[in-house]
Amino acid sequence: MKENRYSKLSEFAKELLTKRSLEEGMPLIAKYVKDVIEAERCSIFIYDNIKHELWTTIADGVDRITLPVNKGLVGYTIKIKKPVIANDAYEHEEFLAEVDERTGYKTKNIVTAPIFDSERKIIGVLELLNKKDDFDTEDVKFMIFFAHYISGFLELLNIYMRKEVDEKI
Repeated sequence: MKENRYSKLSEFAKELLTKRSLEEGMPLIAKYVKDVIEAERCSIFIYDNIKHELWTTIADGVDRITLPVNKGLVGYTIKIKKPVIANDAYEHEEFLAEVDERTGYKTKNIVTAPIFDSERKIIGVLELLNKKDDFDTEDVKFMIFFAHYISGFLELLNIYMRKEVDEKI
């Protein structure tokens, strides 16, 4: 499966560029990355640097999750500006078990990757949960590469939305 990850990426990128909203694009992103890495769930957190919190644009199977930026593995990812692998989630000191308690979902393993904008500022975190086998460095490499696509989509979407607002004024 790992050999054709990048070959599928170009097809995905073409389809993503047709999406004009978070509601259209995020489910496509989540489905693709889960399929490629073979994870059960995907969450995409947006970093709100004004409120100092992270919130999910998509979180499979649960409602929106909002966390302070200094909490959990996604907060830790923001802090260190690097991916994190926790193949035994509950053993990682930064893992926030209360999210599992709130959602009723049991996290076994987790991998995160920061999403940077074109100015290398963190704008979010890509998170995958519960891969049958452990997450590995190949998964992290792909997630870093993939996070660039998410970043590009978010920035293009922001430009598109501003243009629509300007046209209505």
